[in-house]
Amino acid sequence: MSISIEGITKRFGSFQALDNISLEVPDGKLIGLLGPSGSGKTTLLRIIAGLETADSGRILFQGEDVTRLHVRERRVGFVFQHYALFRHMTVAQNVAFGLEVLPAKERPKAAEIRQRVDTLLEMVQLGHLANRYPAQLSGGQKQRIALARALSMKPQILLLDEPFGALDAKVRKDLRRWLRTLHDEFHFTSVFVTHDQEEALELSDQVAVMSAGKIEQVDSPQRLYAEPGSRFVFDFLGHVNVFDGRLEEQVVRQGEAWVRLGEPVTSKELQLYMRSHEVRLQSMSAAHAHLPLRIESVSLVGAEVRLELSPIGWESAEPWEVGITHAQFNNWQPKRGDQCYAVPRVAHVIEEGSGAPRTLRWQAGEMDDPAAMI
Repeated sequence: MSISIEGITKRFGSFQALDNISLEVPDGKLIGLLGPSGSGKTTLLRIIAGLETADSGRILFQGEDVTRLHVRERRVGFVFQHYALFRHMTVAQNVAFGLEVLPAKERPKAAEIRQRVDTLLEMVQLGHLANRYPAQLSGGQKQRIALARALSMKPQILLLDEPFGALDAKVRKDLRRWLRTLHDEFHFTSVFVTHDQEEALELSDQVAVMSAGKIEQVDSPQRLYAEPGSRFVFDFLGHVNVFDGRLEEQVVRQGEAWVRLGEPVTSKELQLYMRSHEVRLQSMSAAHAHLPLRIESVSLVGAEVRLELSPIGWESAEPWEVGITHAQFNNWQPKRGDQCYAVPRVAHVIEEGSGAPRTLRWQAGEMDDPAAMI
């Protein structure tokens, strides 16, 4: 079932929580609402569910206006961050609860409720825990039960508010993979809230990035990461290395550092944004860039080694981060205090007064100096 959000506005006193929000959620898709605290994600989710009332605007399910429908009439499943399970009920009783409290005319027969509960527990791979109580479950198991309970009412739409926020990193990753598989199998329309960029990019068909009650950009995870539409989106999607400078004859300069651009840029004051994988480190500067750095820390993080670096002879508001492979680490053996040079392969230009970044690339011949490689 598709969701159409049209011009939704919401204020809490003097605070503008949502400012004329419009968004289309196609039938059967999983959409992530991504943004920092206070950006309006949860407020929008609650308005879709009918748990909160908008000041203006409309919510439509499959073209039908549900703006004034009570939450019970919207057939929406809601999964909260902290499970909200009844501690005095078993797993099976928790899943059955919503069905058992329906009015007599709508309530399925007892046998049908038992059958539906058994099916849902098998779906979430926890059928063997039907008679346990929430206190006997892990965090990941509790969240699966909460999801089964939300699905017990056969909702047209599933809404999830920071569903994995209370779990540790490994359990979060496992549950993300499991939820994505479940969604692909059953094709229910889902909207979930998160402030975790990795979670949004891994789980969603599309991501809506929110800031200060507005949607900054809606796109597929791949396009959102590769083509951020604004400075805010670029800043929010993971760490980025920034070189601020002034343009002089197509060379961006700041202090002792400089980068020669391969394409014409008109703004005099600009920023070059470079993600970790778009930068290489070497023992001397390149023909197109002189960006000296000092190693401040070396961290082994999974499949890569992450270096945190500080500028030498120029300034950056945040430390730079660059990842190298374990093979490079073993050959180089970098240590805190060592000096090296950053060589940009790709940079994204944000010109003064411009919202959307431009992507610049340098040819391999401009960058590759085997004698300087680390």
